Amino acid sequence: MSATVRGGGRSVEARSAALKRELGLTDLVLTQVLFIVGLPWVGVAAKQGPAHVVFWLIALTLFYLPSAVVVTHLSRRMPLEGGLYQWAKLGFNELTGFLVAWNLWLFAILNTSETGLQATQYLVYAAGPRAEALASSPWFIAAVSTAIMIALVAVTIIGLNVGKWVHKAGGAMMIAMFGALLLLPWLNVRAGALASFHPLATAAPVVSVMSLNLLGKMGFGAFGGFEYVAIHAGECRNPVRSIAWSVVIAAPIIAVMFILGTSSVLALVPIDQIDLIAPIPQVLSAGFGPLGGASMVAPIAILAMLCIRLAQASVMFTGNTRLPMVAGWDGLLPPWFTRVHPRFRTPVNSILFVGAATLALSIVGLIGVGKQEAFQLLWNASAIFYALTYVVMFAIPLAGREASIGVKASAVSAMLMTLLFISLSIVPIVQVESRLLFALKISALVVALNAIGAAIFLAKRSRNGAHRDDS
Repeated sequence: MSATVRGGGRSVEARSAALKRELGLTDLVLTQVLFIVGLPWVGVAAKQGPAHVVFWLIALTLFYLPSAVVVTHLSRRMPLEGGLYQWAKLGFNELTGFLVAWNLWLFAILNTSETGLQATQYLVYAAGPRAEALASSPWFIAAVSTAIMIALVAVTIIGLNVGKWVHKAGGAMMIAMFGALLLLPWLNVRAGALASFHPLATAAPVVSVMSLNLLGKMGFGAFGGFEYVAIHAGECRNPVRSIAWSVVIAAPIIAVMFILGTSSVLALVPIDQIDLIAPIPQVLSAGFGPLGGASMVAPIAILAMLCIRLAQASVMFTGNTRLPMVAGWDGLLPPWFTRVHPRFRTPVNSILFVGAATLALSIVGLIGVGKQEAFQLLWNASAIFYALTYVVMFAIPLAGREASIGVKASAVSAMLMTLLFISLSIVPIVQVESRLLFALKISALVVALNAIGAAIFLAKRSRNGAHRDDS
């Protein structure tokens, strides 16, 4: 597969030479852990009781490990800045690549725009009842959102020589928090507060549509994200080796964190009292209570979760700023997006554009639009945008001749799990006024936004063709 792009005929590798190669294996492993491990998932899985072990193992077998195989295969064959965008473009065509980047960009910008609101909730929770009024103040939330976005833009412009430490610190804090989570049941057993603890106690799950829904979420929803660090392939010191090995090393760590973390939730919190939004602070408070440290643990856990969430936002924001840059390299966006800062060698204009768009979206959500149906549908569709990029990713080895039978089989398994997630996101299991109407609305929204993306691509390509004809 050729890495040559249309933008002036220069290769992606040549254009990537303007970027600093800051990322090594340790950076990527900790970033993988930080980005993939979602804090609420252990609470969701714990609601299934001892059957959670079976659900996790099925999700591991049918999605997690197969997706790791596919990402490893593609990152070794195409270690290019832009990651999945480049894989889709070279595996299929420029339109497919652009739409993959478009969907990934929509997903990332929607999720990053939530950071200010989530940070406000953490701060209010830490401050106690006296600060509850701040949680409903649009001005306060807007101020927090603006401060966070300015910080994200500044760190991203300075570059991954600073950003990687933010990401590594977040990954290390994530591992430390789960380490405490895994240790607490044993400490409670030793203190006599817990009669026994069997972390791998298992029960057969009930087979139903609801269990299929959970399986789809615990597959793509909980385990998706391995491909994201490949966006920075051009900024890795050894992308062929480092990205593949980061997947190999991070995969078992993440699997253990999810399975044993869920067991700790079940051991320390009654199943009907599990907090699905913030299960980890709840478990830490319950686990340290009999040990005499609950009052100290809660604020520390909240502060740690806030730091982790900000580090996750930094990972997502930094990767998202590279997509307009590489699309600009290909002539699909104006050259303005490709400008690299003369000192820091980061895509400064792309960073400023994504920062402004993300902040604007977060502010729009505070002035009433967030309560409207169209905006709520956009949030519901964000995971579908991400899942669609995965469908394309798994289709690449299936369409090519280079992949082995093992890689192709992995792609089929992971694609089916992703399609299960998409179908159950479009046709909801939860109660809504009309499932058919909901499915039609969210499908129309996804199709309409992708049509806008296709129109942007075709318009730019048409202008590029006109310029070449004139010359």
